Amino acid sequence: MTKNSKAETSSRLNQLIDWATPPLAKRQKSQGLEPQHPIKLEALTGDAGFRRYFRTCQDNASWILVDAPPDTENTLGFTEIATALAANNLHVPEVIAVDIERGFMLLSDLGEQLYSTALTCAEAGTVDRLYGDAISALHRIQQCEATPAYPLPIFSPEILTREMNLLPDWLIEKQLGISLTQSDRQLFSDAFEYLVDNALEQPQVFVHRDYHCRNLMVTNTNNPGIIDFQDAVIGPITYDLVSLLKDCYIKWPDQWIEKQALLFLSEQQQRGNLADCSSEKFITWFDLMGIQRHLKAAGIFARLNQRDHKPGYLNDIPRTLSYIVETGIRYPAIQPLAKWLQQHVMPLLPEKISQQTL
Repeated sequence: MTKNSKAETSSRLNQLIDWATPPLAKRQKSQGLEPQHPIKLEALTGDAGFRRYFRTCQDNASWILVDAPPDTENTLGFTEIATALAANNLHVPEVIAVDIERGFMLLSDLGEQLYSTALTCAEAGTVDRLYGDAISALHRIQQCEATPAYPLPIFSPEILTREMNLLPDWLIEKQLGISLTQSDRQLFSDAFEYLVDNALEQPQVFVHRDYHCRNLMVTNTNNPGIIDFQDAVIGPITYDLVSLLKDCYIKWPDQWIEKQALLFLSEQQQRGNLADCSSEKFITWFDLMGIQRHLKAAGIFARLNQRDHKPGYLNDIPRTLSYIVETGIRYPAIQPLAKWLQQHVMPLLPEKISQQTL
């Protein structure tokens, strides 16, 4: 970070503190607390975007301050989608105060325990309970409606294809230094077209778009707490489900994943949805949707390293690509791409990633 960018970052933090002080003091007083001056902040681990999060605590109460630069982050989307989700009894941060133009937010605090942390040491029964809660919440997410002030974007063929192109552009060419031939490009293009058709064939619903273990919080009531939903869209019914079950950050046995996916289908059918959808059809939708998402995710992980100087996601690329290879081999239209990745990309990852993360 340059001297100028450090100064700009410090200036924004000071602006955020000055802005948040009055609404935070009002909230503290309403809870019978004496407001703090100055506000004491604890920096929290950031996400893949450019948002910064800070926690401030007093007695047994805590709040979150968010710096979301308006040129890169969608604060309006966050606040409006939070309203839509809360209206459907989903556990999301309360927006106590917001400045859309500057990208500042004061939020309620959902706690400190991410699903990703809880799942690493959880027993089987606890894993099933946590995922049961997350899938129950997902059913409610899919029933949400956007607010009049923020119609949700449509997950169009152009967006779906642009996301998948992140893999050849950022992982294969920039990260790994592989030059793609015209034949290679055609192989990718054919697979992408098939995956887009699969996505568009499905019922289109409210999609969180990043519904996984690092965006779910373990909470004592109305579990889970849900965060990072500002990029929600109208899109395929299996998108969030496969994001949750075929998680880029934690991997479960194939039989368990399929069981959970079919339980979701059964619940949908009990609700009067997907009446004519067979188990085989739903699993095909689910598997192929996962390939689309994992192509995007692996490309983003490489872009975070190459463009944004965030190498921490590189170690998640082998797991993410393994989903594509293992699943794609089973589908004739995707098999050529899966085999190409297995032959040309997977063998290079250990050395290339270790060079960047040492």
